[in-house]
Amino acid sequence: MDFSYSEVQLMLQDSVQKFVQKSYDHDTRTKIVDSEDGYSKENWQLFAELGWLAVPFTEEEGGLGGSAVDLIVMMEEFGKANLVEPFTATAVLGGGLIAELAEGTRKTELIEQVVTGSLQLACAYAESGSRFNLGKVTTTAANEGNNIVINGNKIAVLNASNADKILLVAREYGTDTDAEGISIFLVDTNTEGLAITPFTTFDGKKSSEVLFENVRVPESARLGSSGQALDALQKIVDRATVGVSAEAVGALESLLKKTVEYSKTRKQFGIAIGTFQALQHRMADMFIECQLARSIVVMAAMQLDGSADELEKTKAVSAAKSRVGRAIRHVGQESIQIHGGIGMTDELDVGHLFKRVTAIDIMFGNADYHTERFASFQ
Repeated sequence: MDFSYSEVQLMLQDSVQKFVQKSYDHDTRTKIVDSEDGYSKENWQLFAELGWLAVPFTEEEGGLGGSAVDLIVMMEEFGKANLVEPFTATAVLGGGLIAELAEGTRKTELIEQVVTGSLQLACAYAESGSRFNLGKVTTTAANEGNNIVINGNKIAVLNASNADKILLVAREYGTDTDAEGISIFLVDTNTEGLAITPFTTFDGKKSSEVLFENVRVPESARLGSSGQALDALQKIVDRATVGVSAEAVGALESLLKKTVEYSKTRKQFGIAIGTFQALQHRMADMFIECQLARSIVVMAAMQLDGSADELEKTKAVSAAKSRVGRAIRHVGQESIQIHGGIGMTDELDVGHLFKRVTAIDIMFGNADYHTERFASFQ
């Protein structure tokens, strides 16, 4: 299996690297996190101009290819800089569901707005008590004449406070955990009865709790067929899982690099701590974990792009997320320990990178969940 990137992918990687080196140092990121929006509108428009927002979509959809490998090339570089812009929420989750479920001119117009940076999206699927089960949905969508009346509460909705539209996962029929009966609706954030309570997560991202109280939308707000959206949701969440796993790999490689650099300058007993053999062994183990994590993420992305059946693709995603979760725990904790107290300060980006990878470990299912999910398919 050839894990090397194509010339186009290397060019994409180089463009992200140049942007990060020029415009996204730790102090700049801190100012962006502390801003009201929690992301830079200027950066978002630059992403659109550079074509990055078009990467998750196929050429037929108006994008630049839509391959999972292209996606991880970008996400790995995003992870190294710990970008807070809502790429996953808008382009991968929201845009992915539109590409999967919408049809005709509606699909074309919405994707065009995402690609040009004029449309911000959020995906509201998680509920209190649902854990990582996408099929556990208690938010209801009841038919009333030509309208759909939505009631329910969604938690941890990334980018909802900045979004123009929310892709809402709701149940039209069936019990709380039935696979059948789940639909996705495109809801404007200024719709009456919709209340957004924003907060900043510990890793610097913008998230919200979203309450739907007798929210009325037309039947045309539904994407795809009534009650048949769960498979599409699982497919896009799996794709996003590989994306954030690649982001974690980038952040872990950054943690490793910064830890090695620190060990060469921090002195104890008059000599650099990097000369201590015990610490050299620990950093060598960190390197091995990073390489194992990166290899399995690339493998998972290639599986998603390949001709394997859906079961094999699902197994590859869970194998990658499980392995990345193990790397997050090992590399992240070792990095903090070798840095000592300074690693936990706000002034040093190591602590912020550690928070981000810890959050990624939980996103879309933690390592234990994906290990069990992988085993269930054996």
